[in-house]
Amino acid sequence: MSVLSKAKFVRLPTPDASSGSQSLTVQFNPTELNFTKTAQVAEIGVPGLDTPLLQYVRGQAETLTLELFFDSTEDGTGDSAKAVTDQTDDFYSLIKPEQATHAPPVLLFLWGGTSFPGKRRDNGFRCVVTSVRQQFTMFAPDGKPLRAKLTVELKEYKPLALHLVELGFMSADHTKATVVREADTITAVAHREYADDRQWRTIADANGITDPLDLPPGTILRIPKGQGR
Repeated sequence: MSVLSKAKFVRLPTPDASSGSQSLTVQFNPTELNFTKTAQVAEIGVPGLDTPLLQYVRGQAETLTLELFFDSTEDGTGDSAKAVTDQTDDFYSLIKPEQATHAPPVLLFLWGGTSFPGKRRDNGFRCVVTSVRQQFTMFAPDGKPLRAKLTVELKEYKPLALHLVELGFMSADHTKATVVREADTITAVAHREYADDRQWRTIADANGITDPLDLPPGTILRIPKGQGR
């Protein structure tokens, strides 16, 4: 009977960080993986209707929650036993910002040959850690923690370039995509894409925008084919 490879977290290189990747291997494999994927939907109230119309706004990042178990009792449970925090501290630090990037590391969660739901590059779950809860379940006589359970929440990470590739709206004579810049207005986007401020409504309709003044930087907008393109 083959033994399932241990799960591990691989630090992925980023432009501002070291090019070499590092990995952390868990002591015991998790017993289950819990995936959550949600969508942001806006309610549009129409007078006279019993329920509001629903307008899809955008997808939310998928989350993966798992439990990791650690035990340092192999060498005994007395005062001379090693603290389990020697093993858990590295995992607990995955939520903390790194000096080079001022942000938690981007990771690839791998578990043997597991194929995760959806299309995953490198056959893993590309993510950042958004929550870590550490629970100690056994102690030495001197109070030293010997066993621990970490509940870890991972949020799917996709760089902007990958988002644009997956959207596939880059053809010159069809719908394409653009990213809202700092201080952009919808009329400014219309002028940039169509050379016509009045085309802002075309962009608003294509993206389900009900408030043209609410246009956060970094938003990816569909730009349909129109006059001037």
